[in-house]
Amino acid sequence: MARISTWTAFRNPAFKRLWLANLISGSAIAAHGTAAFWVLSSLAESESTLLLPLMATLSSLPSSLFTLPAGAMADLVDRKKMLSTVNLWQAAVAISLAVLGFLHLLNPYIILGSAFLFGVGFAFGSPASSAVIAEMVPAEDLPGANNLGGLQMNISGILGPALGGLLIPIVGASLIFAFNGIAFLLVMIAILLWKRARPHSELPLESFFESFITAIRYVRYTPGIRIILARSALFSFFVSIISGLMPVVGLEELHLEPANLGFLFTSMAIGSVICSVFLIPWARARFSPQRLTTYANSSLIVVCLLMATVRWTKMFLVVAALAGVAWTLYSTELWIAGQQAMPEWARGRINATIIMVSQAATAFGSLIWGLSAASIGVVSTFLTAAGFATIIMIITRLPGYRLSIDFTKDLNLEPAPPATIFLNSPSQLPEPREGPLSLTTSFQVDPDRRQEFFGLAGRARLIYLRNGASSWHLKEDLACANAFEIEVIFPSWTHNLRKRERMTKNEWEILEKLYSLHLGPNPPKEYTSLRLDNEVLARKNQVL
Repeated sequence: MARISTWTAFRNPAFKRLWLANLISGSAIAAHGTAAFWVLSSLAESESTLLLPLMATLSSLPSSLFTLPAGAMADLVDRKKMLSTVNLWQAAVAISLAVLGFLHLLNPYIILGSAFLFGVGFAFGSPASSAVIAEMVPAEDLPGANNLGGLQMNISGILGPALGGLLIPIVGASLIFAFNGIAFLLVMIAILLWKRARPHSELPLESFFESFITAIRYVRYTPGIRIILARSALFSFFVSIISGLMPVVGLEELHLEPANLGFLFTSMAIGSVICSVFLIPWARARFSPQRLTTYANSSLIVVCLLMATVRWTKMFLVVAALAGVAWTLYSTELWIAGQQAMPEWARGRINATIIMVSQAATAFGSLIWGLSAASIGVVSTFLTAAGFATIIMIITRLPGYRLSIDFTKDLNLEPAPPATIFLNSPSQLPEPREGPLSLTTSFQVDPDRRQEFFGLAGRARLIYLRNGASSWHLKEDLACANAFEIEVIFPSWTHNLRKRERMTKNEWEILEKLYSLHLGPNPPKEYTSLRLDNEVLARKNQVL
């Protein structure tokens, strides 16, 4: 495998502008968070024990409520306009908070309300942001772009709180809020300068309900996406023990002061930076994505064992850095595999689904590890997590349970070429919403290739069902040996047309192989019919 530099993604001017804007904005967001916590604790000293955790809850609550609708919206509207609007929203919230601060009108409830409003913005922006990076850079630069994205977040995570802590006593929290608002406007400008080439469609937009159903069907009938979701859930569940219990070890076992807990997370961030800049480019040139995630899993197991046993602070900081390496290596490879496994038309919805699954697994894991630590102790909990992670890693390598992400190297999800032989339109076109519609194709197959036909037909079934079909049937003609019919039902003519737009080159090639098994000089016979069951059912009360 050729070694691709992390920095090659900077050759793309749009990505470079957005990365620099996000670096400034990410640092401003982290500084804003520090300032908001400081203001809240100052305004409500007696209630800070309740209000500070409530602020964190209100910040994360919108992700649970709005991520899936945001993913649907990211596929239905122009992502460029959506992200511009989201950043304008965030800027308005931050600048409003700054103005209220300068006027000395802030109170705890305004701070809490702003945390929720920021959370709404982040929830609506996350799926579109993930989709935009994959759309903005070419496929060969996607790993580097992801590394740089992780690098930006880690640098911002280090600089932001430090700047916030340094500047609050000097300039005050309100000026930091104002700087955060300006930084959001910089991101908006970077997005507006991006010249996006969006494919044009004459078809009507899906409704929100249709969009949700489409996302569910795509996940259900796409094995690769299910692998990504399963891997994301498993890793998020186990890695949540690090962020959940590492501070407990720092306070109770290493006897650190609460103010010094930041050193542990800074060490993790340093490990992530080293991984993004040096380790990942070197490792990707030598190992497959699946092998890298295996190494990351193994490293996480080692981290759990070391966090259970190491009680020398300086050595524990090294362990925290190793946790950052494992976390970054795994999440990077999984994110890249996810982007490579989803087509452009569903990217927002699938990204939202992955985010939701990851968040749910993290929340569940944090709860389980917290209850376990309270019951059997921190040391035993880390050892238990290491044991279960080892068992899961062994099981997923057994035949029949493989969850390898290496399948993405053979995918080509570019749009298929214009329809030819087996996507012909009928001579009498239905109305766009008219349906259900039945597409039937007749095959005559060589008896020696019967099983090959069944295998390809099974793959064709998944293709049709994830691209808009409501049902799929394979029938054999009892009067003629090795004669088959494939019937595909679409809810409407529009759904059939969307299938044509959504078909990828990989899917097209599979259908071509299926059609090539037909015997005879002519292509398989096709016909399209409009199902009229509803017309009959409407007359069911008529008397015979």
